[in-house]
Amino acid sequence: MKYALGAFLILILTSNSFSIFAKSEDAKPKNIIMVVGDGMGPAYTTAYRYFYNTKQLGPDYVSKNRTSEIEKTVFDRHLVGMASTYPAFESGFVTDSAASATALSAGVKSYNGAIAVDSDKKPVETVLQWAKSKGMKTGVAVTSQINHATPASYAAHNEYRRNYNAIADSYFDDRVNDKFVLDVMLGGGWEYFIRDDRNLVEEFQQAGYQYIDQMQDLTKLTPNKPVLGLFGDTGMPWALDMPNHSRLPALTKAAVKQLENDKGFFLLVEGSQIDWSGHANDVASAMAEMDDFAKTLEWLEEYVESNPDTLVIVTADHSTGGLTIAANGDYAWYPGLLNRIKVSLPSIAKQMSTSDDPFKLCKELIGFELSKEEKQLLSEELISDHMAIYKALKRIIDTRTNTGWTGSGHTAVDVQVFAMGQSKERFAGHLDNTEIPKILFSLMGK
Repeated sequence: MKYALGAFLILILTSNSFSIFAKSEDAKPKNIIMVVGDGMGPAYTTAYRYFYNTKQLGPDYVSKNRTSEIEKTVFDRHLVGMASTYPAFESGFVTDSAASATALSAGVKSYNGAIAVDSDKKPVETVLQWAKSKGMKTGVAVTSQINHATPASYAAHNEYRRNYNAIADSYFDDRVNDKFVLDVMLGGGWEYFIRDDRNLVEEFQQAGYQYIDQMQDLTKLTPNKPVLGLFGDTGMPWALDMPNHSRLPALTKAAVKQLENDKGFFLLVEGSQIDWSGHANDVASAMAEMDDFAKTLEWLEEYVESNPDTLVIVTADHSTGGLTIAANGDYAWYPGLLNRIKVSLPSIAKQMSTSDDPFKLCKELIGFELSKEEKQLLSEELISDHMAIYKALKRIIDTRTNTGWTGSGHTAVDVQVFAMGQSKERFAGHLDNTEIPKILFSLMGK
């Protein structure tokens, strides 16, 4: 009798488990927000944890608060797995942003430089385009130009990523079910959308889009009306050169507000300039860009809590620069002084090159007094252009923080995957980057 009762209980529990699992599998997210930290390898999220803690507890917390615990960041709270990033084999093992974005948008390995085309240069359907065909609203909110490699690989097709004008044209000329591919476009790009041969801004306005070119106008948009917002010639200014050192959260909030509707939406968000700071080996900008990105994810945490039918999937396309947290054989890294820097190092360099008192100006903007040796280094560079000063400032910051770099290009390391909201468990474990969009296609009924 007791065995029969045990078997009955097991059957009941198993049936309930299958029922719960089935309900979880059957539930599909209404809204999908794909977030890419361009160039954001594992070293960046780890470095940000320590940078964030010095920001929260003060630059000298290591020596003054020996019993303090390292506080987790938004990345730590939502880590679910890892992803490989290699491109099609003809490009080797190290991807560029176009091939990786094509993998993330379409689930297809392609050559470096490919914008949503396969190795034979044939267009491949992307998750954003599929969402549009299903009646969902779509958008991009990025800190690069909106026709840069990552957003382009979700919304366009081209054999080469640097065909910027042709990609911009395709945003207007190409349609999905006779509709524009994108309902919301926020980022940089005046150079490509306002040209001598074609003014795409005017064309979009004539087609019913509202256009803004000032960040403060993001809060003044007409609801339920498509929008084109451009805020820079190419990419937007560095986060360090923006008010409150932030702009991606504002872009994301505005995009979500414009896209919300009964049928759901697909939004691509990109922290584009994490990658640019990595290429430049500029740890000051890297951590500021990471902070801008993290603030965006913190807002998305709140959004998902209020809108549990939303899925947020976060990853990187690759890592950039070979960032090393500690260098020269020293077991130390000192990110605290990075919180004192008021504007970007390129901005400081430009101002120093024309200043009557460059060292005084540098102290005000960089947040600390330069040593005799550092002044000597800069005095040698001041006779040159501002780019030479920029390089010297980066050297000073790297030495003071004990930051290392292996180069100025991409690396082939696996990247982290983070997820929040509906169906987040589908992204757990180790994935290839092409598996991410395949899961998204499945969730959207393809």
